[in-house]
Amino acid sequence: MNQIYMMNITIIKRTNYTRKIMLIFILFVIISSCAKEEKTKAAADKMQEFVINISNYARGFDPDFIIIPQNGIELAFNNIDPDDGLNSNYIAAINGLGVEELFYDGVSATDNYRLSMLQQLKTTEKIMVSEYVTDENNVEDATEKNYNEGFICFTRTSDNYYYSKIPESITNSNATDITNLSLAQNYLYFISTDNFSSKEDMLNSIAETDYDLILIDLFFNNSEFNSAEIQQLKTKANGGQRLVISYISIGSAENYRYYWKSDWKRNNPQWIKKKYDGYEDEFWIEFWNEEWQNIIYGNESSYIKKIIDAGFDGVYLDNVEAYYFLYHNN
Repeated sequence: MNQIYMMNITIIKRTNYTRKIMLIFILFVIISSCAKEEKTKAAADKMQEFVINISNYARGFDPDFIIIPQNGIELAFNNIDPDDGLNSNYIAAINGLGVEELFYDGVSATDNYRLSMLQQLKTTEKIMVSEYVTDENNVEDATEKNYNEGFICFTRTSDNYYYSKIPESITNSNATDITNLSLAQNYLYFISTDNFSSKEDMLNSIAETDYDLILIDLFFNNSEFNSAEIQQLKTKANGGQRLVISYISIGSAENYRYYWKSDWKRNNPQWIKKKYDGYEDEFWIEFWNEEWQNIIYGNESSYIKKIIDAGFDGVYLDNVEAYYFLYHNN
C-alpha cells in the first residue's frame, strides 16, 4: 500500500513539474511574441518616417516628384491597422502604391486582406500591381482582375520572374500624354538588364514601346543612366509623353551596389541584420540607422540625389516591409 502511495505521489509531482514547465514555456512564448510585436510597431513608425523624409527631400528639388512604395500597405494606416484610419502624413508623401502578387502567386491565390486595404486606398492613390503566373493562360485573368478593381497591372510569367523581359503586348495602350501617375493605364516593370549586352540596346528596346510608365533601375550593370538617356525614354513610340520611374530598395542592402564596402557582411556593420530569403545578394537592414539613411537620401552623393540628377520622374521604393521581416520569418 505504501509503495502504491509513493508511486502516486511521484506521478503527481512529475505532473505538476510538467505543468510548471509548460506554463513557463507558454509565458515565454507570450512575452517573446509581445516583444516582437512591439519592435515591429516601432520599426513601422520608423519606416513611415523614412518614406516621408525621402519624399520631402526629393520634392525639395522637384515638387512633382513621384513616390511609390512597394508592398507594406499597412504603413498607409495609423498604427499599421486598417481599422485605425489613414495616416495622413504618409498618404501626403506618396503618389501610389506598388503591390506584388495580389491575385496570383504563381497560381490563383487572392490575398483578400491586402485587397481590402487597397480598396480603401484606391480612391486617393494609384495602385500598381505586379502579378506572377506560372501558366501563361492565366495572364488575361490576372490582368482582368486588377483592372476590374481599378488597378493597373504588370503580369509576368515564369521566364520573367526577375523582371528581365519586355512583354510584346500592352494592356490599354494609348497615345495620351501621361503627365502624372493618376493618368497611367499600364506600366513596364523591368529592373534586370541580363538580356541586354549594352545600354543602347536596352534603351532602344524600351523606347520602341508604348507603355505609359517605365520602371527601371538607375544602373545598367554598374553604369548609371544619365539625364539624356532617361529623357530618351520619356516619349512613347506613338509620340505620347510618359513617366520614367527609378527602382530603389530602401529596406534591404544589396551587395552588388556602388555603396557596398568589401568588408561588409551580416552584422558588419551592425545594422546589416538578416539574410533575405530567395535573394543571396541581399540583406534586411535596420533602415533607421544614420549611416544607411545617409546612403539613401539627404546629400549630394546619396542614392535619391543620383536618381533626381538622372532626370527620373520619381522613385519606386522597394522593401518598405523590412519593418516586419526584421522580426518575422519570410
